[in-house]
Amino acid sequence: MTRAHLPGILAMAAIVLASNILVQFLFGQWLTWGAFTYPLAFLVNDLMNRLYGPAAARKVVWAGFAAGVASSFIAAGFDATTLRIAIGSGTAFLVAQMLDVVIFDRLREGRWWRAPLASTLVGSTVDTVLFFSIAFSATLSFISPAEDVSWAGEALPLLGTGPVAPLWVSLAVADWGVKLALALIALVPFRLIVKRMTQQRA
Repeated sequence: MTRAHLPGILAMAAIVLASNILVQFLFGQWLTWGAFTYPLAFLVNDLMNRLYGPAAARKVVWAGFAAGVASSFIAAGFDATTLRIAIGSGTAFLVAQMLDVVIFDRLREGRWWRAPLASTLVGSTVDTVLFFSIAFSATLSFISPAEDVSWAGEALPLLGTGPVAPLWVSLAVADWGVKLALALIALVPFRLIVKRMTQQRA
């Protein structure tokens, strides 16, 4: 780990901290404010991967995650969230980010946009499926039987208009949609930052 990786670690930690705080506040009926900050983790990951390689990106993910979680506990006065949500959040984050590193590295030699877009889309999809399934699916209630997340299983029209599905499915679909939109938007700062950093090295 070098000083060059420090900005990535700090950015990743800040994203984890901000997302853990903002996930407590609703934006409309189907989203939380955390849905808008969390996807930035993929941008940080991809930038570190492009600029310093996959090994550096993995170190940034682990170090940033650890620092972010520690900061979140301190900010919350060490009042942990429910076990299922904590397990779901941590598992989804680490699996998705590690998958992002692998996919980006395999596609790094193609067109500049292919690696960040493909890795983020796949990582975001896996993250959404893992988090919402682990945290709220009734089939996984054995993870923490004492915790009541039955509210998330309430049968409602999907996103208010579609077929009937558990509430958590609507939350997951809305969250996934935001991640896909931000994956496209993030290509702009990705391109600009990589270009600037490459010029500075020349």
